[in-house]
Amino acid sequence: MCELYVKADPILYESRSRSLRIRGVVTTLRLENQFWDILREIAEVDGMTTNQLISKLYEEVMDYRGEVVNFASFLRVSCTRFLAQKAGRVVPFKLAGAAG
Repeated sequence: MCELYVKADPILYESRSRSLRIRGVVTTLRLENQFWDILREIAEVDGMTTNQLISKLYEEVMDYRGEVVNFASFLRVSCTRFLAQKAGRVVPFKLAGAAG
C-alpha cells in the first residue's frame, strides 16, 4: 500500500514559491508542486488562471470568515476537498466529531 506514496516523484513534494497580487498587494505563497498542479486544475475547471483562482478564494474566505489564519493551509485543504469531490465522495464541512 505504501508504494503509492513512497515511490512518488520527489519533485511532487518539493516546495515552490510564487508571487501574486491579492487585493492589490504582492504576496508570496509557498506550496508543494503537487498542490500547485491541483490548483491549476481547479482553475482550468473554473475557466480562470491559477492566480485568479487564488485571489477569488482569498476574497471569498475573507468575506465568509473575516480573516485567514493560514492561507497556504487553506489552499491545501481546498485541494484535498476538490480531489475528494472529483472522486465522488461526500465532502463534509466539518471534521467528524468536531465541536461547533
